[in-house]
Amino acid sequence: MSPLITPAELTALLDDRRSVRLLDVRWRLDLPEGRPAYLDGHLPGAVYVDLDGELAQRGGDPRDGRHPLPSREKLQAAARRWGLREGDTVVAYDDVHSVAAARAWWILTRSGVADVRVLDGGLRAWLVAGGGLYTGDVQPRPGTIVLDEITEHLAELDEVEDWPRSGVLLDVRAADRYRGDIEPLDPIAGHIPGATNLPTTVHLEAGRFREPEAIRAAFASVGVHAGVPTAAYCGSGIAACHTALAGEIAGIDITVYPGSWSQWSNSRGRPVATGVTPESDVVTV
Repeated sequence: MSPLITPAELTALLDDRRSVRLLDVRWRLDLPEGRPAYLDGHLPGAVYVDLDGELAQRGGDPRDGRHPLPSREKLQAAARRWGLREGDTVVAYDDVHSVAAARAWWILTRSGVADVRVLDGGLRAWLVAGGGLYTGDVQPRPGTIVLDEITEHLAELDEVEDWPRSGVLLDVRAADRYRGDIEPLDPIAGHIPGATNLPTTVHLEAGRFREPEAIRAAFASVGVHAGVPTAAYCGSGIAACHTALAGEIAGIDITVYPGSWSQWSNSRGRPVATGVTPESDVVTV
């Protein structure tokens, strides 16, 4: 089953009155608080999800990264606030290339929720398809979902330095951040030595995910194939989930390093590379 759902498919599910839980995960770096936009208009029945406060552990140690994973207990409490129950079909969407929605998909799937989809094309695709919006807040009856601890498809700080020796480590940020030309958010510019750059945006076309064959070709261009151990990191563990979603579409397992560059660059004694190749100039910070 594809992790994506089209507006037409979502409309059919809603018309069938199936148990569908819609999550509005509007968030972006320059506008992390998406609730005002949600209140102005959201898909019918959608609940607002606070990425910073519910899909991450807010206010932690910088050495944990900017968006460390929440505890199982905190995430479960949030999921119950969203109304989630066993057997629900969960559909997440946002308004910026499904990056934030992919974080919800990844974290819930890895926590044991069986049926989680991402609305391909997000809010814009819904509107283009003629879907309506509703205003105001939705507060569903509290759910009863029981979540698992996330233990698989997860890389820790001490694992990623050695990852390129046996697999592929992907830096999915923009090329200029990978090279170390700029770093707008974290204390040091550059990348983890041995990491190969493949911006997660290459998996998109006109705001939607490309076909599986095209995604597989993009992965293959940097040595990623089914069966090759592959981990992805980004700035703070959000966009890396988008690459993991692209991998799921293409039939390739992608492990996520949640701490990502924000954790690596705040950890003393870690090597940092700059330049255009994995074997670029390396310094220790």
